[in-house]
Amino acid sequence: MFTISKEFHFSASHVLDTLPSWHPCARLHGHNYVIVLELSAEDHDLAPPGFVRDYRDLDGFKKWVDATLDHRHLNEAMGGGIPPTAENLAKWIYDTWHDDLSELSAVKVSETPKTWAVYRPEGLTRGKQ
Repeated sequence: MFTISKEFHFSASHVLDTLPSWHPCARLHGHNYVIVLELSAEDHDLAPPGFVRDYRDLDGFKKWVDATLDHRHLNEAMGGGIPPTAENLAKWIYDTWHDDLSELSAVKVSETPKTWAVYRPEGLTRGKQ
């Protein structure tokens, strides 16, 4: 099994309004987010010249991040109804992109340099389902 990853950055605001009013995350605030896309493939699924996927194929994802997430309010960007936690953001990104990136095996989201949330579909430890 081969795994590659690429990191993307954006800044955005959000409010976790389902939290108690005394919780700091219940107030409008922002983060400098980091997203890591992880893509995996078995030996026999590598594309010539031996890629899981060409990193340049992820340029469309970067453009989407810039247009959809960067300097946006995540409560609105994610369509509402889903609390914009790092965990939900990771799953939402996976669900949005797994059809276009068939090798996508996990999405990692960081809100701060010390915190990470990872979404990996159930039953998928590495590689394709």
